[in-house]
Amino acid sequence: MPTELLFRDDAYLREAEARIVAADETGLVLDRTLFYAQGGGQPGDRGRIVREGGTEVAILDTVYGPDKSIVLHKVAPGEAGLIPGERVRLVLDWPLRHARMRVHTALHLLSVALPYPVTGGAIGDGEGRLDFDIPDAGLDKEAVTAQLREMIARDAAVTDRWISDDELLANPSLVKTMSVKPPIGSGRVRLVAIDGLDLQPCGGTHVHRTSEIGTATVTAIEKKGKQNRRVRLSLA
Repeated sequence: MPTELLFRDDAYLREAEARIVAADETGLVLDRTLFYAQGGGQPGDRGRIVREGGTEVAILDTVYGPDKSIVLHKVAPGEAGLIPGERVRLVLDWPLRHARMRVHTALHLLSVALPYPVTGGAIGDGEGRLDFDIPDAGLDKEAVTAQLREMIARDAAVTDRWISDDELLANPSLVKTMSVKPPIGSGRVRLVAIDGLDLQPCGGTHVHRTSEIGTATVTAIEKKGKQNRRVRLSLA
């Protein structure tokens, strides 16, 4: 049975009830989760589960299993006594998640400020980067920073909706990333919209409004190849 992904409906959900489906050395499988599983450049969430007796078990990482519809919650070696069928409470490491949500949304805006094909990216805890296929150099950190801050200050709404696989295939310009393609095959694809600014497929977690990102600064523009520029940003 696929893991129900609660973060898809509410990225701000910090606690939830779940049931253990399986528990072994590879991790815990739950019937539902609010922990984001690593993907699209965004790391897996951390946090803890609280058992009925009050015992807590740390979640060290969250990843997809071999079956991509199943989420594995990594725990420390030696955690014993976790029983399939047991009801538990999930508690998200919210400050960590929120930092990544802010960065992820900021990187969407960076792809607007620099409208070039994206060849890679990574989301950190208060910082991130995108790699661009840019035929000509000459990017200016201060100018890109000013563009980012202007878009953030618009306080634009960030929303999501679903379209069919066929709709995405009919609109290839929606896809900005060259290295990571949005997953198709399930019949639908999630689009993230930043009102008046951006629209692209994305399965990650985002803030509700651009003003929540805070102060963004482009900290470096690095040459990684003849046409590859790595642009790093940090948030305050």
